Amino acid sequence: MSDVTIISDTLSWDITLNLEPLIAGADLDGLEDTNASDQAAEIDRLRALPPQELEQAFRNYWPEFTRNLTLKSGDADLTAQLEGVEIPDVGDVDLGRQSVVRMSASLPAGDAPIILGWVASYGGLVIRQMDGGTEAYSGYLTSGAMSDPIPRVGVAEQSRMDVFLEYIVIGFEHIIPKGLDHILFVLGLFFLSSALAPLLWQVSAFTLAHTITLALAILGYVSVPATIVEPLIAASIVYVGVENVLSKGLSPWRPAVVFVFGLLHGLGFASVLGDIGLNPAQFVTGLIGFNIGVELGQLAVIAIAFLLVGLWFGKKPWYRAYIANPASIAIALIGAFWVVERTLL
Repeated sequence: MSDVTIISDTLSWDITLNLEPLIAGADLDGLEDTNASDQAAEIDRLRALPPQELEQAFRNYWPEFTRNLTLKSGDADLTAQLEGVEIPDVGDVDLGRQSVVRMSASLPAGDAPIILGWVASYGGLVIRQMDGGTEAYSGYLTSGAMSDPIPRVGVAEQSRMDVFLEYIVIGFEHIIPKGLDHILFVLGLFFLSSALAPLLWQVSAFTLAHTITLALAILGYVSVPATIVEPLIAASIVYVGVENVLSKGLSPWRPAVVFVFGLLHGLGFASVLGDIGLNPAQFVTGLIGFNIGVELGQLAVIAIAFLLVGLWFGKKPWYRAYIANPASIAIALIGAFWVVERTLL
């Protein structure tokens, strides 16, 4: 998350982020868990540093950091000055700590708008234009994308359609390619039966449930720590995989169980929107767009699975024994590993 303020001839840019992966040289583009990074050990070492030592490490890294930023006014490159770093005390070294980097830059004469961004390896970047009211620019940038031009006076307004389409993409990307746990859960629904009716019942229950908790969580009515939600999401993957093998089709309780698990997955989706933030003026538009993107991602997973497996082998007498059951067991084993990883490791 980052806040941009333009007053007179000065740009102020405050970025809230995890400093440790950047200093360690980790590539965060598409990375969901820093434990999977080649620099995981170095990241944990940096997380164990007291604030003063981590600040010094970042100040040493500052020249590299600025080379990876984009600050422009029209065609003119701006020079960022470090105004300060706020780093919390050491906590759980398995979790990232949110530090704040405060920067400023002098603006050249004229009224050329401002463009901001950073390299893809730093991961996603949220930019919010401050002091512009609810209509001010708010963007979520991925893969090294740049912000819209932000005027020095007034705000860079976004149309409802722009916000709607942007959040559809964000929602879709949270499933494909970033949401492996959600992909496996949907595949678990798919492998229960090759018939269409069981799949529709399950997907409908799942969709209704995660839509409810996604909205409630974003509105602030429900809040459950990720340390609870993520292991339970992994457990839901184990359940659908195991039940696929043990059951002979859609049981009366399966849609209800999937509905409960959908509530959990909705909380997982909400954590993504919580990190990105929603423009208050476009809240409903963004929320609907994100949810549609998630649904399109889930439908894409099902369509791919059907085209690769179901279409050709779904009606074969050996489909369940040689495809559906082994796939479900593999899904359950991966889910079981995640349960252990997210609770004990």
